[in-house]
Amino acid sequence: MLDIVEHRLAEFSGQGYARGRPAPIQALWFVTQHLIFKAWWLPGSLRPPILRVFGAKIGRGVIIRRDVRVHWPWKLDIGDDVWIGEGAWLLNLEKITVGSNVCISQEALLCAGSHQRRSQTFEFDNGPITIERSAWIAARGVVLRGVTVSAGAVVGANAVASAFVPAGAVILSGSHIAVGAASSDGV
Repeated sequence: MLDIVEHRLAEFSGQGYARGRPAPIQALWFVTQHLIFKAWWLPGSLRPPILRVFGAKIGRGVIIRRDVRVHWPWKLDIGDDVWIGEGAWLLNLEKITVGSNVCISQEALLCAGSHQRRSQTFEFDNGPITIERSAWIAARGVVLRGVTVSAGAVVGANAVASAFVPAGAVILSGSHIAVGAASSDGV
């Protein structure tokens, strides 16, 4: 028989998570993100400067499409010539670092937050995410907390990276990891 932990969510304390800025700055980012940053009418060239105003480190030639969500800009470091597709979500309860020449495709999720499943109060179990140079997180690909996606690796469409991804590896939906040549260039 499996051991079941009875959660007491009412006793959740939030231990292990620091937002990194005072509440008024958090609120200002929330308003800016939802009323301006994600808007279809905002030119993509203005999204990186908005993130910089809130403390993000953003390189040159970064393209951020509409409807991208960034939880906390001050916990974001993006290299040069990065593409972030429509609807991507950077849930950075901890720092997310994205190297240069990375593509984060449509509706991808980088989730640097989680919970301790064996904690009765379901406390946080967060960890930073690193996406190294020339990696590709394909459409609806997911990278979980504490994971490094190494240089040139691919997290395929609808695939989940829950552990270290070696350089040049390809993770396909269903947790299959292939190293080396794939059957086609598309994922």
